Amino acid sequence: MTRRAFVASVVVAIAALASSCTSPNSAEPTMPASTTIASAGPTAGGGSRENTLVTRVVDGDTVEARFGGRPLTVRLIGIDTPESVAPDQPVQCFALRASAYTTGRLEGARVRLQFDLERIDPFGRTLASVWLGDELFNETLVREGYAFVTTYPPNVR
Repeated sequence: MTRRAFVASVVVAIAALASSCTSPNSAEPTMPASTTIASAGPTAGGGSRENTLVTRVVDGDTVEARFGGRPLTVRLIGIDTPESVAPDQPVQCFALRASAYTTGRLEGARVRLQFDLERIDPFGRTLASVWLGDELFNETLVREGYAFVTTYPPNVR
């Protein structure tokens, strides 16, 4: 995907999320089918993968897990969902729906983590793509309209 196409996809995603916030009772969010994260599949090269149990969902793009017998906070990379737990910020439109969707799909599930170049963000969270079976969950959140593509170099896989 070219940089111009990527930027256009992000702009479309943001516009779709913003326009869907006109009514608190509006329908589920939807995103254009072209706004996806490229994925090479669960066995593609690069990055480490571990069997991990998701113990709690913090919000739409952050989960707590048991990793190697210890608790770990995991921030899903390559995406961003509306904020529901950010300190000193109001709950954003569709944040609770994104969080509920992630909770319903991941809480209590065994997943594989795939790491990129940087493993820890400035807040001390582990950065990873989350595989639920053969499904890249990060991509599913975008495809289903709960998240939009957001990358921060060098984690641009």
